[in-house]
Amino acid sequence: MIKRIAIFALAMVAISCGDNKKKEETKAKPEAKEQVVNVYTHRHYPADQDIFAKFEKETGIKVNVVNAKADELIQKMIQEGEHSPADVLITADAGRLVRAEDKDLLQPIVSEEILKIVPANLKDEDNKWVALTKRARVMAYAKDRVKLEELSTYQDLTSDKWNKKVLVRSSNNIYNQSLLASIIANEGDEKAKAWAEGMVKNMARNPKGNDRDQVKAVVNGEGDVAIVNTYYIGKLLNSKKPEEVKAGEGVAIFFPNQETTGTHINISGAGVVKHAPNKENAEKFIAYLISKDAQEVFAKANYEYPVNPEVQPSELLQSWGEFKEDALPLSKLGENNKKAVIIFDEAKWK
Repeated sequence: MIKRIAIFALAMVAISCGDNKKKEETKAKPEAKEQVVNVYTHRHYPADQDIFAKFEKETGIKVNVVNAKADELIQKMIQEGEHSPADVLITADAGRLVRAEDKDLLQPIVSEEILKIVPANLKDEDNKWVALTKRARVMAYAKDRVKLEELSTYQDLTSDKWNKKVLVRSSNNIYNQSLLASIIANEGDEKAKAWAEGMVKNMARNPKGNDRDQVKAVVNGEGDVAIVNTYYIGKLLNSKKPEEVKAGEGVAIFFPNQETTGTHINISGAGVVKHAPNKENAEKFIAYLISKDAQEVFAKANYEYPVNPEVQPSELLQSWGEFKEDALPLSKLGENNKKAVIIFDEAKWK
């Protein structure tokens, strides 16, 4: 009897020890880490939110967004240093991406999936950023006052025939800085300065407002031709405001410099942040943004040109026809940004 009791007691101890071991193993096993990607973005379009939501659904990776102006985001990352939670930086201009790179805020992208899709001139030579979408900086001209054959190049807008007829936004606008930076890269400092001075002479008014405001001013008769980004025309034509639709319908699009360097191209682009805590997710995210599905949304909903060669532009953009793009490496826009700002100041471009 005593022997049976002893055997039973030993069995109970063994069971108890086994249960305790299982509990300890359960406690020791770490909980699965939530998969996230932290995105610092200058873009502010509803289409982007739709794309982010689709990425979350397809991958299970939660997208946390911090939205602000590009320079503010760059300064924020500088202040946060190696403890920055940012994984991806998205800006609406190549010049800002170069600025982030110059401040050592980005790291090389290694994903072959990304690098093989984006053309060489639309990414950094060290692969620290890539384009997501393209915008062409074109001329929007008054259909009733300007003949198509009168238009040719950005440089021709400085000729006497356009005296007091040109509309363009201020020199502190990054789109204009990048346009001038491209002229510096293609033609040199002196010709760039001559262009800026000639543009100031031919301005219909002091620069004010955004690209949409320049188009509205053309339609209102304040000037005959404006320099604008293509996607703003798409926004006007598809606006819920009748006055904006009227403005979009009142102008036609002309792609400058088709016989020379080609029309100036700028981008929205993205880079992986140097101290990204979720680098793998960051590259998955960027790869998704240049995938066919996402590129089609960018093209149709936001009237931007896709960087993925397998995706066609929207019907509206196709209706404007094909055109020769300036093939200048976009890193040159950032490299010449400081010169552009100085030349604008010397030319008294407000």
